[in-house]
Amino acid sequence: MNLDEGLLRGADVLVVDDEPADVALIEQMLNRNGFSRITTTTDPRDFRAIFLDTHPDIVLLDLHMPHLDALDLLAQVQEMRGPEEYLPVLVLSDDATPRARIDALGAGAVDFLAKPLDTTEVGLRVLNCLEARRLHLRLQGERRELDDLVRLRTSELEHAHVQTLERLHLVSAIRDDKANEHTNRVGLSAARLVRAAGGSAELAALIMRAAPLHDLGQVGVPDAVLMKPGKLTTEEFEIVRAHPVIGAQIIGDSTSQVLSVARAIAETHHERWNGEGYPTGLTGTEIPLAGRVVAVCDVFDALTHERPYKEAWPVADAVEELVAQQGEFFDPALVDLFVDEVLPGLPWLAPQPPRARATGATELPRIPRVTHPQRRATPRRPVYRAADIAVGNNARVAIGIQPTGGDVAFPDRGRKRQG
Repeated sequence: MNLDEGLLRGADVLVVDDEPADVALIEQMLNRNGFSRITTTTDPRDFRAIFLDTHPDIVLLDLHMPHLDALDLLAQVQEMRGPEEYLPVLVLSDDATPRARIDALGAGAVDFLAKPLDTTEVGLRVLNCLEARRLHLRLQGERRELDDLVRLRTSELEHAHVQTLERLHLVSAIRDDKANEHTNRVGLSAARLVRAAGGSAELAALIMRAAPLHDLGQVGVPDAVLMKPGKLTTEEFEIVRAHPVIGAQIIGDSTSQVLSVARAIAETHHERWNGEGYPTGLTGTEIPLAGRVVAVCDVFDALTHERPYKEAWPVADAVEELVAQQGEFFDPALVDLFVDEVLPGLPWLAPQPPRARATGATELPRIPRVTHPQRRATPRRPVYRAADIAVGNNARVAIGIQPTGGDVAFPDRGRKRQG
């Protein structure tokens, strides 16, 4: 037969026949063909329990039996075997009519043997069925190995993409923030805002890795312009406005999720909710979620930290500015989520000095809340659903989550310097 014939003869065989004499005969035939692991029963009602206990490699069933016939037991086999498992069932019968054969084969039997049985034929038929099962199991094993290899290679490739992202992050940080602090803060706060908006932990982790590259395109802006302490001229501002496109071009098109999201952020984090941003003038939810999230987080961090052209703003003033720009620069609902749920947990914000209560106890430090007359009545927690990453016009990546209720998005913040 083949090199594995000895192993095939060690297979587990289950025989079901209501006639004890036939069971004894079949068992004897199998023994003569070298099979020794044989389980038998004359009561088909015991079939399910025996099947689940022995997990046979092949089943031999008599066609006509009281209580449950072979067709009933074949239906049970279909229920109990694995979804992709190949388990051969041979039907044995003294009814050799075409109808009997068709019924048995149609119910899932792989072969039909007419009684009286021949010892040699029984042995060959059983070996052939077991050989088919062995090949099927081997193919399943090879497929699992290939699946594992693909997962490993995919993981290695994604790791390489992450390493590429980290190196690009260093390039970006050297120009704007040598300690990487600004880009890391934007990444962390963006991840928290995504979670507050109902995004998955996986999406938040993706944006946390990608967000630090939002200003990568600033490597194409001369230091004299980027670090200028005074007001920019019109020509200088146009140079600065080119950095989203430059960043997107540096990252380029990629099949990597993280790099695709990084490109979307770099290209769209200066778009505005009202359509007056750059480089494309996207409006509202036309702006990818990742870009809208980073717009809020980037502006807040830039306002509350010192830059060559400005002093750090107090947290309360920065919050007031975000609220004032709801529906203009920023997605209204995301500003609410940032102020209500993200801001109080940002670890780098200096808390207010504790205030003594009347009882002498000390209050916990709190981030100041600002009430602004322009603050809009927006849903406190919009509901989002995950969506596929899709590549739109100009290779923009529309990532992420679309609101199922309420109208949510984020625009640009413009140049973070006044005047």
